[in-house]
Amino acid sequence: MSLHHQLCGILGLLLHDPTIDAASEIAEGLSLLQHRGQDACGIITCGPKGRFFQCKANGMVRDVFDANSISRLIGGMGVGHVRYPTAGSFNNAEAQPFYVNSPYGIVFAHNGNLINTSSLMQFMDQDAHRHINTASDSELLLNIFANNLQKTGKFRINEEDIFTAIGGVVSQCKGAYACVAMIAGFGIIAFRDPNGIRPLGMASRKSATGGEGLDYIFSSESVVADACGFTDWEDVKPGEAVIITRSGVSRRQVAPAATFAPDIFEFVYFARPDSVIDGVSVYRSRMAMGDALAEKVKQVLAEKNMTVDVVIPVPDTSRVAALNLAQKLGLPYREGFIKNRYVGRTFIMPGQQMRRKNVRKKLNAMALEFADKNVLIVDDSIVRGTTSKEIVQMAKDVGAKKVIVASCAPPIRYPNVYGIDMPSRKELVAYGRDDASIAEAIGADLVVFQTLPDLVDSVKQLNTSIPTFDCSVFTGDYVTGGVDEGYLQHIEDLRSDKNRLKLNTNGLQSKGDGGYGNGQFTGTSTPTNGTDDTVGLHNTWKTN
Repeated sequence: MSLHHQLCGILGLLLHDPTIDAASEIAEGLSLLQHRGQDACGIITCGPKGRFFQCKANGMVRDVFDANSISRLIGGMGVGHVRYPTAGSFNNAEAQPFYVNSPYGIVFAHNGNLINTSSLMQFMDQDAHRHINTASDSELLLNIFANNLQKTGKFRINEEDIFTAIGGVVSQCKGAYACVAMIAGFGIIAFRDPNGIRPLGMASRKSATGGEGLDYIFSSESVVADACGFTDWEDVKPGEAVIITRSGVSRRQVAPAATFAPDIFEFVYFARPDSVIDGVSVYRSRMAMGDALAEKVKQVLAEKNMTVDVVIPVPDTSRVAALNLAQKLGLPYREGFIKNRYVGRTFIMPGQQMRRKNVRKKLNAMALEFADKNVLIVDDSIVRGTTSKEIVQMAKDVGAKKVIVASCAPPIRYPNVYGIDMPSRKELVAYGRDDASIAEAIGADLVVFQTLPDLVDSVKQLNTSIPTFDCSVFTGDYVTGGVDEGYLQHIEDLRSDKNRLKLNTNGLQSKGDGGYGNGQFTGTSTPTNGTDDTVGLHNTWKTN
């Protein structure tokens, strides 16, 4: 694990039988998306008469949703979210899903990042007169959607109105976004940005109460649908909106065609290996990455006249690739690092010192696999280099003769602006360095990076209809456009370690403050154990 901030997981569920509560299944689904966010989570359900019930807090799914909190989440449809903070926010009020009461009562969860936030905020303030209470662009997206729906001026809205409103959102908002929304008493809605940067798909199954009715699920990854017994998984297309009510499914392309460019980092690192994203098996793509990297390693070792005795993965993401690489090179594959599963993620800790200590708590090197050997350590990517440096040192401390590090991804030299909270350029170990100086910076004898064409081919060969991928962290070429030096500087100011530390100590709101957009609903405070702030959100306009 080399990446230092991640994105989010979203989920929407509609059960055909409204008398069955959806919450326990949403919580189960969120636990399968836990790898996509461990900072905060939330569920909002819609019960009888369009009343919303919610529970959200900082913490892991299993800690926030116990039997008691789930029993209070009433209703046969709902939306769930797991979050990592992007752009430096650790504020409890930014746990999703978000809610606005006007118009109709809308709940909203989002994965991604907008790049035209400041002009949209100005629009909200000056034209729409809607109050945004947090720094979250998810709340901003929700209010833009609400503002577009409000324009209909209707007492009851129909699907046509919703498609029109989402079309408006997509034309106004630039960046990466996969969104799931719920309108009180109406149904659940999903849409994806025109480039399809962040993943989102849907599936169905027969209703538990029999008959012709179907249950529907939206999720960031297919693994949720598999585990909950849904079939016929398909991706929401880039620029497509899908509306699901108890009377069926409506789909529409609401944005003009743009270049389809899913984020390649989903395949390198984020997604679970047992997921299929945009028609690509993540597992198979990682096998292909290992095969391609083996060729590069073989070539570099021959040039440097070096030999390797053993291949060792950095657990867990790089295991699949490392195993294929070892097989291809005819080398023994060994688990040399043992992971302590009970230590939190290293990158939630701001500051290098803290991170460094945590790597040691999390991984332990087994001397017998390293002593007197030339070791090839395989990792998914190298970001700051802090983790890699510590891992190389651990290997040397237990007697490795030479340590060679191979990365399944090319050098990361640019920040991600689409929802992955990567550090500023200056904090990226590959920024302004060639391979030799990267090796020196992390203390390795040699570093071998996968080439970008090989990485792209590893994924593309599994679905040749994907024209291109977002590879901006390697190339600095941002698929949506609109990312200039000023914007990058702004993001870096937000994300620097100094600011993170400041935010952690002077957060806007203490734990337990529920801040919501529009100033119309001030969420009940979360108890200090963070397990429950279930409330019935106010009754809303009936829509049908």
